[in-house]
Amino acid sequence: MHNRSHWLPVSQAQHPLYAGVDLGGTNIKAGLVDDMGRTLAFHTEPTHAARGPEDGAARMGQAVHTLAKLAGIATADIARVGLGTPGPQDIPAGTIVRAGNLPGWDHFPVQQRVAMHCGREVTFVNDANAAAYGEFWVGSAQKYSSLVLLTLGTGIGGGIIVGDISIDGAHSAGSECGHIIVDTSDTARMCSCGKRGHLEAYASATALKASAREALAATHSALAAHGQSAESSLALAVAAGEELTPLLISREAAAGDPLANKLILDAAKWLGGGIVTLMHTIDPEAVVLGGAMTFGGETSSVGKAFIDRVRREVRDLAIPMLATQTPIHYASLGGNAGYIGAAGRARLEHTRRPETLSNPSPRGHGKNIGS
Repeated sequence: MHNRSHWLPVSQAQHPLYAGVDLGGTNIKAGLVDDMGRTLAFHTEPTHAARGPEDGAARMGQAVHTLAKLAGIATADIARVGLGTPGPQDIPAGTIVRAGNLPGWDHFPVQQRVAMHCGREVTFVNDANAAAYGEFWVGSAQKYSSLVLLTLGTGIGGGIIVGDISIDGAHSAGSECGHIIVDTSDTARMCSCGKRGHLEAYASATALKASAREALAATHSALAAHGQSAESSLALAVAAGEELTPLLISREAAAGDPLANKLILDAAKWLGGGIVTLMHTIDPEAVVLGGAMTFGGETSSVGKAFIDRVRREVRDLAIPMLATQTPIHYASLGGNAGYIGAAGRARLEHTRRPETLSNPSPRGHGKNIGS
């Protein structure tokens, strides 16, 4: 979507048009989409979080004007804007409550400020729930009526869609799937939130690196005790000065390193167990895995081994009816899911206005999927 050649010409767009803004700790992504979720324009720029929230809100508002200019339309031609930000949030109040990767943005009224700067009404959503809605609306889950999306990255984000309802929760903390409990032992790993035993502490990129550091230290000690040197290619790469990252672990796993493969499959095992808890709670029609830590997806040997291990754990632990009838696959929208989903949520709110409630299908796929 970043290449203009992939943008849909406005002359071929189905109106109304919507903008989606995806606020991240590193980048702001903004896209203009039509009523079918097709991208007409895209813009991205650094977040520059240290400049403060008002500067960020001004630039997010300006990004909406930039999208209109890129598409050759007036900003007033954009029916509504969707804004996805990291949690925790107070969605009814339109504020970021605590932004760990946006220092100084706590309790900032981001919805109201972005709306003021862009001059359009803004729908405020959690970024992971926005990504889930993007996959639900026009991505890998568009043929399903409900889904759980897990975004695997530095942490684990989650989004749950049932019908056309996003499970945002009574306290704006719904769908925090990365914080479900998978280990109740006293020695359970510490999550980034400060609590023990959460899924994020076992199956995120941060967790994978922590597991790798522990395994490499243990392997080194065991070999040293027998007067041997490192045998793992992962250990050799780290010893040679390469940074320990999921990408490095994936590379060495693809090259056949047993330790790297074990680390990835162990993470998949924990992830599968967490997914079973979500399946037993929600009974979604599908489970979708997205984010940066998908190891190349189904086209990669490592990505295929990872998701196959997840599926095997689900088959082993889930009640049979769900184990056999709930597909688990990778997301298809990649980094575009956030802005597309945010725009989709804006579209959903726009279609629910009294003058537009005659629309029988907010999703736009020809079926009534709830209200």
